[in-house]
Amino acid sequence: MLPFRPARALAVALLAVLLGALLPATAAQAASRTVQGGRLDWGIKSSFQSYVTGPVANGSWSLTGGAATVGGSQFRFHSATGSYDPDTGAFVSAFSGGVRFVGHQKSGGGYQLDLTISRPTVRIAGGGGTLYADMVSKDRASGRVTSSAQVPLATLGLSGIDMRGGSTPIVLRTIPATLTSQGAKAFAGYYTAGTALDPVSLSVDTVAPARQQAASPSPTKSASAKKPENSEKSEKSEKKAGRFEDAAVDWGVRRTFREYVTGAIGKGEWTLADGAQDGGALFRFPRGEGTYDPKKQTLDARFAGSVRFTAADGLDLKLSAVAVRVRAGKGTLSADVLSDGDRRKSVPLVTFTAKDFTPKDGLAVLTEAPAVLTADGAKAFGSLYRAGTAMDPVSLAVAVDTGAELPALPDLGSSPEPSDPPAKKTGTATAASTADTGSGSRTGLYLGIGGAGVLAAAAGALYLARRRSGTRDNEQNRTP
Repeated sequence: MLPFRPARALAVALLAVLLGALLPATAAQAASRTVQGGRLDWGIKSSFQSYVTGPVANGSWSLTGGAATVGGSQFRFHSATGSYDPDTGAFVSAFSGGVRFVGHQKSGGGYQLDLTISRPTVRIAGGGGTLYADMVSKDRASGRVTSSAQVPLATLGLSGIDMRGGSTPIVLRTIPATLTSQGAKAFAGYYTAGTALDPVSLSVDTVAPARQQAASPSPTKSASAKKPENSEKSEKSEKKAGRFEDAAVDWGVRRTFREYVTGAIGKGEWTLADGAQDGGALFRFPRGEGTYDPKKQTLDARFAGSVRFTAADGLDLKLSAVAVRVRAGKGTLSADVLSDGDRRKSVPLVTFTAKDFTPKDGLAVLTEAPAVLTADGAKAFGSLYRAGTAMDPVSLAVAVDTGAELPALPDLGSSPEPSDPPAKKTGTATAASTADTGSGSRTGLYLGIGGAGVLAAAAGALYLARRRSGTRDNEQNRTP
């Protein structure tokens, strides 16, 4: 018989107490959670990006649906929605945004290479994972365009990863991705099944099921009493004057300009103030005030917020007091410009098309209207771009009714970084405690395999060279 050891007995007793205290919490945590907010970062395939923009294909890529770029070589898809079961580890999350690649332009117009990948969705169950996406591709030989929804594009390498037991956030870092046979076909045959794609990283917030709450009492007659007659007359007069309830304009300035500012060459940043919001690939200037005529589709609006760009080469550009004017199907976005100490007011920066701007369900919306730089805008950017250069598209929303809600900004979720670093061992799950304001502590799941280097932004180097030499280049995706 083994000798009695008080220390071992005490440890066993303490362990039993701890397990008893933890089990209820674990059981409560096991309820299925809703994925709400987050981002997926994926370069798809870096060599394909280089091929598309290189001297052979001589093409470009563009972003849609609020997608952004990070690190110069990865695309960020936003606004995660889905579900997560901590008990089984089953996970599904769909993301918004897309990227379109074009190349090998034909003499008669159009492109031989034309591929769009959007709405990536990650599904994980039973230890395996797949990335799905909407695909629009053109066959290289026949030119036939194929559009497919949620193609199983890539198999995710999840060997050694246990998805069970997390709550929020759920973080997957640099997960290997391999092209499937269906994905190879949707990729217009540029790669064969089994080809290694860029690794996938994602971070999503999850929300526990809401507790059932007692239904709120219906409003009393006194609370829902009719408005005074003079109030109704006032509202009618305001509508006649063309005033609206709320408005916002979304504009990213220019994608490659943002990439330079925050890239390895610019080593800078942008800062937002006075209510401006960052949507990843665009900036929102909110709290619009002014007048709108739904019959004539005319708008004069002023917006809150400012954005300031600074970089290591001395760049210091601030845009504020953003205003939009729409007349006869054409819009102009202007702003106060502060650059190198020189301030100019109400500078017309870009013009955009606004052919259909009629309200529907109390909301007049213009989505990603193509925008070009004006002559005054070119001066505001220090002649880095010629007048007529394509800038980021303009999105506009005007609420004409009190019940109408403006479109939401892309939801990028909370920061994916844990307060404590995850374990260095790759291919395993690490639970880390993070602060959760208002609801105590929470346990997130941080998973990672290997690592992926970030390419330097070549567009940033070109930007710096041309800023110093004073030369200009209007080629899309080859200047900032």
